[in-house]
Amino acid sequence: MSLSDEQLLRYSRHILLDEIGIEGQQKLLAARVLVIGAGGLGSPAALYLASAGVGHLTIVDDDDVDLTNLQRQIAHTTARVGQPKALSIKAALAAINPDVHVTALVERADEARLAELVAAADVVLDCTDNFATRHAVNRACVAARVPLVSGAVIRFDGQVSVFDPRSGEQPCYACLFPQDQAFEDVACSTMGVFAPLVGIVGAMQAAEALKIVMKIGESLAGRLLLLDGLRMDWTSIRVARADACPVCAGSAAEVPAPHSS
Repeated sequence: MSLSDEQLLRYSRHILLDEIGIEGQQKLLAARVLVIGAGGLGSPAALYLASAGVGHLTIVDDDDVDLTNLQRQIAHTTARVGQPKALSIKAALAAINPDVHVTALVERADEARLAELVAAADVVLDCTDNFATRHAVNRACVAARVPLVSGAVIRFDGQVSVFDPRSGEQPCYACLFPQDQAFEDVACSTMGVFAPLVGIVGAMQAAEALKIVMKIGESLAGRLLLLDGLRMDWTSIRVARADACPVCAGSAAEVPAPHSS
């Protein structure tokens, strides 16, 4: 597709980059990105994806905007407290870039629905807040061979990685956090969360998704980045594929219904 004069102006700072140019921007305009969760991580991720010109964004979240969200969930406003987060974030994205087509889904995606949504996407961003949902999304991405960009933040700690099943060689989320191990979900409602960290990690999720769509640079596949927000110190850990992983080895476990952040 050719870019209009307005698009050439809007995306000019991307087009100036040799690694992106007009061709890369065209890839973004043709892309379909799925964002699961419209909260602390989903807000900055979706805002950057829309401002960058991703052509079609699907946002899934069944929660409503609460006053306690506004400390960190920057896509929402005081005036939209009580509204569904998916609809609130759709309004925020339209204000930034009305040319982006946004599908806002106020729902919990069951197994079949999640499989349908993931299969229609070029890349998926997991912006949720619990292990059951993250494993559900991971299994759907492995089954559909769709790259997954995963992020998490609690208190002053953040993490981000990419799980790319397309080559059959990279680890999946379950290789790093096995499904049969008991991980305790820690809610920010009880433990707290340092507001800027969700912005940092969510923006990094958007950056990784954009790179994947445009096929530029090197993704975080096979690496886990850990952020200590108190010291502002990043640690990079190599993650290997688990040979016995029941997910990326092809097991068809039941996918539980995810819920939003």
